[in-house]
Amino acid sequence: MKLTFRWYGEKDCIPLNYIRQIPNMSGVVTAVYDVPVGEVWPLERLIKLKELANSYGLEMEVIESIPVHEDIKLGKDNRDQLIANYCENVRRVAKVGVKCVCYNFMPVFDWLRTEMHHQNKDGSNSLSYSYEDFQKVDPNNLHLPGWDESYTPDELQNLLKEYQNISHEDLFNNLVYFLKKVIPVCDEVNVKMAIHPDDPPWDIFGLPRIVSNEADLDKMFHAVPSINNGLTLCTGSFGAGRNNNLSHMAEKYTKQGRVHFVHLRNVLWTDNHDSFCEVGHCSKAGSLDMAKIVKALVDNGFDGYVRPDHGRNIFGEDGKPGYGLYDRALGAAYINGLFEMAEKNK
Repeated sequence: MKLTFRWYGEKDCIPLNYIRQIPNMSGVVTAVYDVPVGEVWPLERLIKLKELANSYGLEMEVIESIPVHEDIKLGKDNRDQLIANYCENVRRVAKVGVKCVCYNFMPVFDWLRTEMHHQNKDGSNSLSYSYEDFQKVDPNNLHLPGWDESYTPDELQNLLKEYQNISHEDLFNNLVYFLKKVIPVCDEVNVKMAIHPDDPPWDIFGLPRIVSNEADLDKMFHAVPSINNGLTLCTGSFGAGRNNNLSHMAEKYTKQGRVHFVHLRNVLWTDNHDSFCEVGHCSKAGSLDMAKIVKALVDNGFDGYVRPDHGRNIFGEDGKPGYGLYDRALGAAYINGLFEMAEKNK
C-alpha cells in the first residue's frame, strides 16, 4: 500500500514539512480548491502543486476531489458541457502523474454532522452525528455545522427544491450517464475513478443517496464494468451504516480489483438509532474491527492508496474539524502497524 495524507494546498495550516515526517508517508492527497465547480483547472496550478509536494519528497498521485457539478447530478441540459470539462480535468491531472481521482455523487451535502466539536470522555473533541439532534432540524430553515458558509439560505433552499422530483433511480441513471462519458477517458489516460460512499449512508432531507451499501456498489459496477470504475473504501462512512460488513466488502471488492483508495477511520455507534461519533483509529476505540478490515485488504492483494481519515482534535490542537495533524499522524502510525503485521502474516 501507499500511505498518503490529505493536504489542502498552500493555505493548509499543516505544512508539507510536517507531513513528510510521518513514518512511511509516500505522498499527499490534494486538489485545486479555488476554481469554481464545473470549470477546467489550469494545468500550471497542478504543476505547481506537484512541484511543491515533490520538493519535500512527497508524491501527488491522488486527487480528492474533482467535484461533480450539481447540474450533472440533476441531469440538466447543460450537463454535457460540464462533463466535457470534467473529462478535461481528468486528462490534465493525468499529465502531472495522478493515478487516482476520489469523487462523490452525493446531492447538495457531501457529508453531514450535527456537531463539529463533540466532547469525548478522554478530553478530545471530534465530529459527531446525533439522530435526536437531526430530528430537530427544520429543513426550511437550515443551519448546519460546516455548511452555513457554503450556501446562502436562498441558494440552499433553491437547490433542495430542484431535487424534490429526483428519485434514487433518476440519480443513479445520472451517475451512469456521467461515468459512461468519463470512464473511457480514464481508460485512455490510465486514471482510476474511486467513488466515495455517502456520508452518512442514508437519505437526508429527502435527498436520495445511491452509494450507501454493497447492493448500490454492485449495481454501479454492473452498469459500468471498466476496472477504472472503482471505489474509495471509506470505513467511517460505510461503517456508520450498521448493516454494512466492512471486512466482507473489503474482501469482495479487493478481489474484483475495485478498491483504488482507502480512507481508514473508526466510528463509535452511540445509541440504537443512527447516531455515531468519530473516535481514535484503533479498533478498541470504536465499533469497527480495523485490524480485520486491513487483513481482508492485504489477504486479497490490495496495493492501492490509503490515508488516515478524520482525526480528533487532541493535545490542545484547535485544527480544522476532522483534519488536525496530531490524531491523523497517530492514525497513520497505527495504519502502518496494521499493514505490516497483516503483510507479514499473509
